[in-house]
Amino acid sequence: MKRMCGIDLGTQSCKVIVYDPDSRQILATSQAPLDIIAKNDGTREQRAEWYESALEACFSAISAEIRATISSIGVSGQQHGFVPLDRNGAPIRAVKLWNDTSTAAECAELTARAGGESALLAKTGLLMLPGYTAPKILWLKTHEPENYAKLRHVLLPHDYINFLLTGNYVTEYGDASGTALFDVRARRWSARACGWIDDSLLGCMPPLIEPHAPAGEVSVAAAARFGIPKGALVSSGGGDNMMGAIGTGTVRDGALTMSLGTSGTLYGYSSVPIVDPKGNLAAFCSSTGGWLPLLCTMNCTVASEQIRALFGMDIREMNARAQAAPIGAEGIVVLPFFNGERIPNLPAGRASVLGATAANFTRENIVRAAMEAAIFGMRVGLESFMEMGFAAKEIRLVGGGAKSPLWRRIAADVTGLPVRVPREEEAAALGAALQALWCEEMLDSTKSSAEERIASIVDDHVSFEGGAVIEPDPPSVEAYEGAYAEYSKYLGALSPLYRKNREE
Repeated sequence: MKRMCGIDLGTQSCKVIVYDPDSRQILATSQAPLDIIAKNDGTREQRAEWYESALEACFSAISAEIRATISSIGVSGQQHGFVPLDRNGAPIRAVKLWNDTSTAAECAELTARAGGESALLAKTGLLMLPGYTAPKILWLKTHEPENYAKLRHVLLPHDYINFLLTGNYVTEYGDASGTALFDVRARRWSARACGWIDDSLLGCMPPLIEPHAPAGEVSVAAAARFGIPKGALVSSGGGDNMMGAIGTGTVRDGALTMSLGTSGTLYGYSSVPIVDPKGNLAAFCSSTGGWLPLLCTMNCTVASEQIRALFGMDIREMNARAQAAPIGAEGIVVLPFFNGERIPNLPAGRASVLGATAANFTRENIVRAAMEAAIFGMRVGLESFMEMGFAAKEIRLVGGGAKSPLWRRIAADVTGLPVRVPREEEAAALGAALQALWCEEMLDSTKSSAEERIASIVDDHVSFEGGAVIEPDPPSVEAYEGAYAEYSKYLGALSPLYRKNREE
């Protein structure tokens, strides 16, 4: 009996599932919270030992009988985080996260060294943004030279979990492409980009493996520590968006996945590289053999959660009050930049409530505007997809926001596309488990190509809620054109204030 384990190391928690491919059922689920170190300069960090403790807690919450049936493990991890290790594999300092915006100065310096934004897009396919890994490494070299001198291994969060499980330093194309140190067209580390930081940095980057290849096997030490079978296969894993693409079936051209969580993402599979000349879409690789152009906003459900907490509402009340307000919230606009922002590139961004008058300043309108802002941020990416010739057919909606019928309706009406919700809420964890199944099957069979095999696995194991599709409502689509224009007006007016580092 073979069962797959999917691990999802997120920003707020670590989740583990055990999946039975025969019954197509998740047999066990566990979760452990993660804290965040946050500072006013944009710092957002976690400690690597928190990941280890969370993983221990998750596995201990699953029965020993179920753990004993695990034959392979796949790992999904928050992208871009910089896990610096010394020569012995010990963490040197705290992990700088994807939503850390303290590296704006380093981004400017690296962009200059590359020859400007156009040169960056030509050489690597990505702009140098604070969320990516490269400026975090330069930050370490500049601000903590004694720690930089100890650096021997650069790992991403999912790579670090693979390292804990197997003892191997490896990575795959999808997560690697989010470092800004990768040539996304050629799918290899860019020696030139690494050299912008340090000529020796390339030697610290982990070896690359194919997405269907194993990262290794569970070591004796990991088996004893986590209570899982020694020798269980560990797949290459990948970034949470790459694993989410597998878990939502976005492994062919046409479908888009929209994730409404702390961050917001919109991404679609492409069989050819897509490099956005405006830089709104990150030219990532997929973890299934193709590419995964992606928009990421750093403030998606953040605004609604902050406002909900301020008003003392639970989620049900927030949704009910927002539902009572009209489209466009009677002119109230929320710019949701509590954490700075990545797209648009506003590292010094601040959140604001705009357009208020004595007549429209109500809780209903404010929470409605916060929920609409999450989808307006996604609309930026959709417009870029369309400009690049991507023929979007539908949206698969995941993340905490996907549970809200109102957010589902807003997503359909703001984008003008049908919305479907996958049956399994934990898309990244499921995607990791399915990648582990793919890895097993590719080792056992040569009957089909890797891309054909993962597509077949997705067809067999990814399903949607009752087949229901939320179709866009034409009058609402038209009304949202005006509301989005109002949002864009305020965004354009305030963006010049938010483009520089807060310390400048």
